[in-house]
Amino acid sequence: MSARVRSVGIPGVNPPERTCNDSKCPWHGRVRVRGLVLTGVVVKAKMKNTVVVEREYVYYDRKYKRYEKRRSRIHAHNPPCINAKPGDIVVIGETRPLAKTVHFVVLGVVGRKTMS
Repeated sequence: MSARVRSVGIPGVNPPERTCNDSKCPWHGRVRVRGLVLTGVVVKAKMKNTVVVEREYVYYDRKYKRYEKRRSRIHAHNPPCINAKPGDIVVIGETRPLAKTVHFVVLGVVGRKTMS
């Protein structure tokens, strides 16, 4: 692939400084971002070019008239130009299916989770 950077069309997400030749990279490859855009924390990065992102959300239970915290884990492609590590807060975007369980791609690292 070329070294040019495409715009992914998500405001507030800046392109990475490094370049890569990954065909599944939204910035330097051929993958389009469409659908959901979520924010979460990387909890695992042991697979090759894939991370597990955990996001917490609040669910309202109508029967008990209360809110409860829930969380979901999403597999996301991690391009070499971004290279997110465990503990990073990342923005992920929905794409076409990239593997059996991977339907999201990491768009950028927003910050680092502080341990408290």
